Amino acid sequence: MAGSTKFAGIAAVAVMALMAAAPAQAQLKHYDSNSESFWTHPPPDWFLGDETQQQKGLSPQPNPPTPATMAQLEANLKKIKMAPGFKISVYAANVPEARQMAWGDKGTLFVGSWFDAGNVYAITDEGGKKVVKTVLSKLTVPTGIAFHDGALYVADVNKIYKYDNAEASLDKMPAPKVVYDDMPPYIPHGWKYLAMDKKGMLYVAFGPPCNECMAPTSTMQVRRINPNNGTAEIIALGVRNSVGGDIDPRTGQYWFSENARDWISDDLPSDKLEHIASGVPHFGYPYCHQGDLPDPTYAMGHKCSEFVPPAFKLGPHVAPLGMKFYTGDQFPAEYKDAIFLAEHGSWNRHKYNGGRIVAIVVGPDGRNPKQHVIASGWIQGDRNFLGRPADVINAPDGSILVADDWAGAIYRISYGK
Repeated sequence: MAGSTKFAGIAAVAVMALMAAAPAQAQLKHYDSNSESFWTHPPPDWFLGDETQQQKGLSPQPNPPTPATMAQLEANLKKIKMAPGFKISVYAANVPEARQMAWGDKGTLFVGSWFDAGNVYAITDEGGKKVVKTVLSKLTVPTGIAFHDGALYVADVNKIYKYDNAEASLDKMPAPKVVYDDMPPYIPHGWKYLAMDKKGMLYVAFGPPCNECMAPTSTMQVRRINPNNGTAEIIALGVRNSVGGDIDPRTGQYWFSENARDWISDDLPSDKLEHIASGVPHFGYPYCHQGDLPDPTYAMGHKCSEFVPPAFKLGPHVAPLGMKFYTGDQFPAEYKDAIFLAEHGSWNRHKYNGGRIVAIVVGPDGRNPKQHVIASGWIQGDRNFLGRPADVINAPDGSILVADDWAGAIYRISYGK
């Protein structure tokens, strides 16, 4: 997916520019994105990439200016189709541009946010009522957060911050400590997602500042970071835009979702689920997509057989974001240790895909993946959003929570016969 520091604004600019360009309809947009000037000073509509005739004129829709009301959310959820036995309800409303979630040790739900909000929220339960409080503000893109040993970690574009004793400081958060700053400064695809293993190591993906280009070597990778001393190692290469990942509780290995490039066609390439089983795998970007599709410009003689294929093809332009292995006991036994994944939904497609929650049942060796649709219907018609799922997290009672950055809400998915 795509954006900049003011995603809604630039999307609107891009749409107006396309409307104003009627005399030049035959000309396709092209960008020279292989330069530092492009990466550090991207055009407002950088995310449009190099247009194709088939997809000419497509552009992301800006998020609504305000979150949906409780009445709107409840009406929307009546249109969501649930797998048998599963139910969905509103957990918390008025959480603008809600992205990654993390539980505090005392039951506080922390939530990061996307561009226009720039906030981190804390959701607490006060007498059965969910209270949403903004605890951090004026950050650039604080999408990625994690919680460990009493501290809240927040990933901005080029720094990871640590806030000690966070749950006891909701009224006034302490000054942050910078625990890692060896990070590229590029806004495009600069938003992050944080996964943390039992040892307190952070797993962070770094996306290229373009749709498709020969990107800076500090990007297109996943790193494992020690926040205690600021050291890091690269654990995967050839990764495009990954904004979701989790540690397999069965093996300790890292799995992650990946958004494939735009502007090939409505039906190519497929977005992916990846698995780091051993070594430092290269997953193909920018040379090869979906494991078997050489890039029309950047393959440059490379064969897809040189790279590690995806663990699972999720489908074209579904925009997979946050994911978690299910560790609860409320759902049917077949979903134990399954991957629950939020599909944000398309923009670079005439008929949108995604906008749903899926569960991928897969063995610890990565073999025989099988996908189940748990909740769908956030896309109505060809291109209308009721909401856009952005993250999932296990809840203490065995349900899961879903963050929606379009409607500005958190949902609860539970199961009962």
